[in-house]
Amino acid sequence: MRQVKSRNPELLRLIRSLRKKAHENDAEIWRDVAEKLSSSRRRRATVNVSRLNRYTKEKDTVVVPGKVLGVGKLDHPLTVAAFAFSEQARAKISRAKGKCVSILELVKGNPKGSNVRIMK
Repeated sequence: MRQVKSRNPELLRLIRSLRKKAHENDAEIWRDVAEKLSSSRRRRATVNVSRLNRYTKEKDTVVVPGKVLGVGKLDHPLTVAAFAFSEQARAKISRAKGKCVSILELVKGNPKGSNVRIMK
């Protein structure tokens, strides 16, 4: 388990919750997301909408352990959970009839993490 050096209380709460849910539900995916979020800000994932469009299919569920940026276009609906979204990314995902949710909302709705992909 990686030591978290961040002082962001929201991030620390999220990492603790993910580790707890991973242990309770025996879901390795939430442990992996917690490990990726506990890395330095520079090493966290930043994913553009174009990458989401390229590597996902319609109605997929994706978790981004970092920030989603608004470069590119999205032509199919999908559910995206991330630590942060840019305003353009939120608008483009909503325009494609998709959903932007927080990682905790996704964990509450899908505690086992079935059919969820991690985008790095």
